[in-house]
Amino acid sequence: MPYVVVARYRTLPGRQDEVLALLDTMAEASRREPGNRQYRVHQSTEDPRTVVLYEEYGTAADFEAHCASEHFQDLVLGRVVPLLEEREVLRLTPREEGA
Repeated sequence: MPYVVVARYRTLPGRQDEVLALLDTMAEASRREPGNRQYRVHQSTEDPRTVVLYEEYGTAADFEAHCASEHFQDLVLGRVVPLLEEREVLRLTPREEGA
């Protein structure tokens, strides 16, 4: 059963282009991780400062390995987070059909 993460970021004013460039680099590195199934960066059409990440992993352990990776520590925690006004991370598992 896949393990899904949806993160919603709101950048500091005028910093969205910098954040998006960093996240593009992050997405490229994350897609090469063994447990990563999908990593997509989205930008709101209504508010360009709102960025949403959709990530899918094989297991929760794959996501934990992702968070421990050098690129996550450097790019997300070291560079992106300081450029954010808000950050929300949801960890999800899909419901069984008919549940």
